[in-house]
Amino acid sequence: MTIPVMKQVLDENPEVQIVFVTNKNWGALCAGIPRLVFFPADVKGEHKGVPGLYRLFRSISRQYRISAVADLHNVLRSRIVRTFFRLTGKPVAVIDKGRAGKKALTRKENKVLAPQTSTIERYALVFRQLGLRCTMGRQPVFAPQPLPERVSAITGVKAAQRWIGLAPFATYREKMYPLAKMEAVLADLVKEATYRVLLFGGGKNEVALLQELAARYPQAVVVAGRFSLEEELALISQLDLMISMDSANMHLASLYGVPVVSVWGATHPYAGFMGYGQSEDNVVQITDLSCRPCSVFGNKPCFRGDHACMEWIKPAQIVEKVIRAIG
Repeated sequence: MTIPVMKQVLDENPEVQIVFVTNKNWGALCAGIPRLVFFPADVKGEHKGVPGLYRLFRSISRQYRISAVADLHNVLRSRIVRTFFRLTGKPVAVIDKGRAGKKALTRKENKVLAPQTSTIERYALVFRQLGLRCTMGRQPVFAPQPLPERVSAITGVKAAQRWIGLAPFATYREKMYPLAKMEAVLADLVKEATYRVLLFGGGKNEVALLQELAARYPQAVVVAGRFSLEEELALISQLDLMISMDSANMHLASLYGVPVVSVWGATHPYAGFMGYGQSEDNVVQITDLSCRPCSVFGNKPCFRGDHACMEWIKPAQIVEKVIRAIG
């Protein structure tokens, strides 16, 4: 979710270069953005602990002339690194995560169901604190990419069919639509000859589950675990629609302006993590459950014990949203 904001900052401030310090696995997201420099942080290895973070600070300082620091994370590691920079006289701006409002939104009693400032806007505010222009819109960050031959050899060449990505998994169970119910969604979609459904996921367990699904619905294609991040991004860019939980695939599709039918359970778009530029008309959720949302990130177990926020969503509700969005 930082990518659209940094791209906008660079577009509006041509004299600026951003050194983006983040997890070493996400370099592909920075490709093609002029003056955005990816600087990988290995917080489980070379940059682990306070000594490692000091090495990170020293490495950045030696390679680049840093004029200011934007802390978009505001966790212990980023606080330590920004303190090193602050001690050298560099101005620092820090994200306000709006913890009080999110706590009121997710608490069990006396819940205040009110939209919070979006995370995208919170990132933009950090750069504005540093005196930079950043006016967020809804335009896609990236244009569609051509499919690499290695990808099209598996997916086929896109022609008249509409390609639908289906990403049924999430980090936490509370954010995941039951797989048996999602299978009913898949079964309905593959009946339409003009749709081609591509199954996204990650990790051996998810890939195995998707392969079982594809064995029952051979019209669907498992793309999980078969491509590099760069290749998968190119594939996502070619989709006509993505079906996703409140998870990374929603945000990756959003970078390319791909409409996302997003399914929400324990979490809620009001917390500010809606995909960039996505329409609330494509959100699938149960709106009359007083316990929703019960957490910001979906990392707390369902206190009811029945996962009603997901279980009560009917597969037909998701299919209806897909048809309405894609035609």
